[in-house]
Amino acid sequence: MSAINGVMMQYFHWYLPPDGSLWQQLGRDATELVAAGFTALWLPPAYKGSNGGFDVGYATYDLFDLGEFDQKGSIRTKYGTKAEYLAAIDRAQTAGIQIYGDVVFNHRLGADAVEEFDATPLDHNNRYLAIDAAQKIQGWTHFTFPGRQGKYSTMEWHWWHFDAIDYNVYNQQQKAVYLIKDKAFDRYVDLEKGNFDYLMGCDLDMDHPEVVGELKYWGQWYLDTTKLDGFRLDAVKHIEPRFFYDWIAHLNNYAQKDLFTVGEYWSYDLDALEYFINQTQGKIHLFDAPLHNNFFVASRQGRNYDLRRIFDETLVRSHPTLAVTFVENHDSQPLQSLESVVEGWFKPLAYALILLREAGYPCVFYSDYYGSSYRDRGRDGNEYDIVLASHRPILDRLLHARREYAYGIQLDYFDHPNTVGWTRLGNPEHPASMAVLLGNGKPGSKWMNVGKPNTTYIDMTESVAIKIRTNADGWGEFVCNGGSVSVWIPASI
Repeated sequence: MSAINGVMMQYFHWYLPPDGSLWQQLGRDATELVAAGFTALWLPPAYKGSNGGFDVGYATYDLFDLGEFDQKGSIRTKYGTKAEYLAAIDRAQTAGIQIYGDVVFNHRLGADAVEEFDATPLDHNNRYLAIDAAQKIQGWTHFTFPGRQGKYSTMEWHWWHFDAIDYNVYNQQQKAVYLIKDKAFDRYVDLEKGNFDYLMGCDLDMDHPEVVGELKYWGQWYLDTTKLDGFRLDAVKHIEPRFFYDWIAHLNNYAQKDLFTVGEYWSYDLDALEYFINQTQGKIHLFDAPLHNNFFVASRQGRNYDLRRIFDETLVRSHPTLAVTFVENHDSQPLQSLESVVEGWFKPLAYALILLREAGYPCVFYSDYYGSSYRDRGRDGNEYDIVLASHRPILDRLLHARREYAYGIQLDYFDHPNTVGWTRLGNPEHPASMAVLLGNGKPGSKWMNVGKPNTTYIDMTESVAIKIRTNADGWGEFVCNGGSVSVWIPASI
């Protein structure tokens, strides 16, 4: 975690306008974000994608082009130029915010030339099932980076640097994953589709010494160039954990410090996440996708959801110091492939559950803080206008409560299916205590101990107007409205 009671923001969403303005916006927002309580920002992939200035960044083309070279139809990336990126990082860090860079290693797209080689076509949904004999294919696998002309790195990428592709120029109608001759999928990856090594584009061969060497060299170059504080690792379930363990160990040694690192392993199977943690010896945090799914389900079921189970089978319960907790992200937002939108009424409750408790490192989503609107085509082929409301007023209050009151011993009161709460008793540096109560049904109340006798408490969310007085033993009957959260703090503070 970046600081005591640190909070990360995912400072982008999928549908930001491709106008090259995000890095400049960050320079303007940095001081305000610090004041709100944010201590770190996860920024989007900053290098050139296959769609140039329109690419979100996950279709990796050239890791060394941070918006500096005329490639793929633009010099800048979707978010701005290299100079603007570096200036934004400097301003944010000067203001007191750590910066985490998004690293997309699994695949490459947008090759500059085709090559011929032998491969075996496999079923997309069963990577152990060949659907045709081994054959010569032609694939877009030669990356020459003509705009960069060898600056920073002279390596060109060829078919032998990859395990598989999904497009054959010789047979464009065939839908298959083409496993390249003498290659094998990574063994210790997610088991979806039999073996989920292959995701998209040209799948990097993480056993090839030139690939591993180049990615380690790039990591050093990226740190030297940007002065980042850490990394968010994309799609880790598609790559053997040992690669990431070795890569981050190499960079920690190079930087002579432990860089914060969080991986995206999108699975609701807690066993799969725990396997990755064990294989990386607890050196890499993971986003708590199972907790996000619990929030999604709870928001849909309303009062029929048993809030006592909200942390069941979650990473924040099994590995509280390695869990990065979140409510939404760019993959779960409307019209994305992993769409699983937590309904608006539940978001204040969900954010209270990640911001005001002792376990986990919370991450706030850009669209939840600032709001967003966009238009895109859904999976049914129809176009939709999406408007996501800003929850900034309540988030600012919860962030303030986290910074000032979320300290010390935590007492849980998860003893009712529709009304749950907890208290934080404070510590010597932050002696004020706090009570949190939330519910998904009717208005509720609960006797909870805040450790402060004969003290008046007010709801800092202003959902409930009354004041509550604790008794001589520090207990009070705290209340909340239905489908709401109340955060009770001493009235004199």
